[in-house]
Amino acid sequence: MDRNAVRRAWDEVAETYAARRDPDGSDAALIDDLLDALASDPAVGDGDPLVLDVGCGDGARTLANLPPGSVGIDISRRGLDLARETVPEARLVHGEMSALPFAADRFDAVTAYHAVFHVERERHPEVYAEFARVLRPGGRLLTTLPGGRFETVRRGWMGGEMFFSAPGRERTLDQLRAAGFTEVETPTATDPLGSSTEFALATLGETPDREANS
Repeated sequence: MDRNAVRRAWDEVAETYAARRDPDGSDAALIDDLLDALASDPAVGDGDPLVLDVGCGDGARTLANLPPGSVGIDISRRGLDLARETVPEARLVHGEMSALPFAADRFDAVTAYHAVFHVERERHPEVYAEFARVLRPGGRLLTTLPGGRFETVRRGWMGGEMFFSAPGRERTLDQLRAAGFTEVETPTATDPLGSSTEFALATLGETPDREANS
């Protein structure tokens, strides 16, 4: 499935996915851990951290647990319509994670729950490079860590079809480190549909581009 097909697929299943997934779960507690870490970060200051939620969908699972004024981005306009109802205080943007429409060094943290594996695995390094670009040095990333290596279209998924692609756990960790992420922790939590999922919680160090420009 190309990007337009994935967008159309998400538009078709957005309401079903929002209705079927549990808005609570232990992966929501990981957001608390992320926010606790940011609260002790001198770069954040006294205000709320600015967080970007990539693949925010209807917003109930991740974006709703982030500070008011957080930014959600999604490829699905239908998902964003739902998010406007769920998280009216958030800023919502239509766009792709491989070309984020934001300035460099803008965010204190990026969350990406169950999102990156809807992009072709060959392009995952581009996605992680974009996460690193929009994060300030020392910013945090909280993202799903796929356990297997796969590329498939699941027909009948949520009453429609969906594309899934991942290079495997170790390759993903290598890609995160290559993008400049360090201090990678890998907690396990339950996902929106009740399965157990591993996550990566990482800190952005100095990337080669930033070092060259400093």
